[in-house]
Amino acid sequence: MPLLTWTNKSLSFPIPLPLVTDSMVYPQGQGYPDAAVPDRLILGDNLPVMAALLPEFEGRIDLIYADPPFFTNRHFRARVGRGEDSRKPQEWQLAEGYPDHWVDLETYLDMLFPRLALMHRLLSPTGTLYLHLDWHADAYARLLLDEIFGSERFLNEIIWVYHGPSPIRTAFNRKHDTILVYTKSEDYTFNVDAVRQPYNPVTLKTFASSTKAGFGKIPNLERGKVPEDWWYFPVVARLHNERTGYPTQKPEALLERIILASSNPGDWVADFFCGSGTAAVVAARAGRRYIAVDGAWRAAHTTYTRLVEAGTPPFTFQAEAQNIKIPGFEGTTLRLQPEREITLDQELLQDLDYWEVDPAWDGQVFRSAAQATRPHRKGLISHKITLPPEHVRSVPLARLVKIDGSRSLHRIA
Repeated sequence: MPLLTWTNKSLSFPIPLPLVTDSMVYPQGQGYPDAAVPDRLILGDNLPVMAALLPEFEGRIDLIYADPPFFTNRHFRARVGRGEDSRKPQEWQLAEGYPDHWVDLETYLDMLFPRLALMHRLLSPTGTLYLHLDWHADAYARLLLDEIFGSERFLNEIIWVYHGPSPIRTAFNRKHDTILVYTKSEDYTFNVDAVRQPYNPVTLKTFASSTKAGFGKIPNLERGKVPEDWWYFPVVARLHNERTGYPTQKPEALLERIILASSNPGDWVADFFCGSGTAAVVAARAGRRYIAVDGAWRAAHTTYTRLVEAGTPPFTFQAEAQNIKIPGFEGTTLRLQPEREITLDQELLQDLDYWEVDPAWDGQVFRSAAQATRPHRKGLISHKITLPPEHVRSVPLARLVKIDGSRSLHRIA
């Protein structure tokens, strides 16, 4: 098989960086404080993070979904405003999203190649990789995957089709992404019955009207069919309830089909470019364990709050040591009312994106047992949190996160 080569092609891996546990999060208080916390959200460059995960997870991850930058040479911004007019982008409140800008194609391949190789090492013997790209770089990525996995391990080229406006007037509108699917071995998970879909009504009518339809072969019309390798799912538009404002967010229905098809309950699912956290949320909902990693603070924070809002099982938030910034204590002391209600003063609500309470802070790991998030579309964040009776402990502490990412600690008395 031909190989893709370039000047600095290399598979040298970085020194694994130690991961520090910042928080243990119990969304909506579920399981606090004794529930097991296997799921992980990690803030950090996924290359040294994957290297750090090898001792524990090499050959153990059952499904990896990878949605890296596409080599678009654009810089993506996140929308953090609420209740804005989507028709007036000049008025949007924006924050740093993620860069997809490269000196040249070789620089992009220098980023992608070693990461794909580490994903291959992390996959279990029956594991599957779904690599999500588009026309900018999918042809190059397929050659890399052929080299790493072997061309015989190619399973599918899935085309995700969608609609949307386009400024293109000199060519056909580019309205699809490409998802390359490779398996670690010939023995892999594929739950065909979990992803069947109904036959088209026209097909049902055709078989009902003629015994010769299908050249004498009659499928199980009630059971439904296996989806083709082209999928239509609408993009996450501005009016969709699952919209977070994070750029290039992928729809939950797309990830649900992937996760149901290529993993089983209790399996490990990993997303090392987790972005808005769609894969983690869907995996948790489907009873899978997950590892979600991203190097952008905005992505990790969006995933963090989205998992909380979804009421998922508890998860651990970790980061490379240099990414952990211990917030200082603010002068305001919050009061715990007799009815176990903690209330924020109005001045603390300004630019507040999220806040949470640890009922018994130990001075090290923040154990979040109660949370309040700012709605993604309209409305204000709640200024009060009520702790269940069993959660009220000796040293409760509140942590506040503003839209710009700054965090502060507040004692509760």
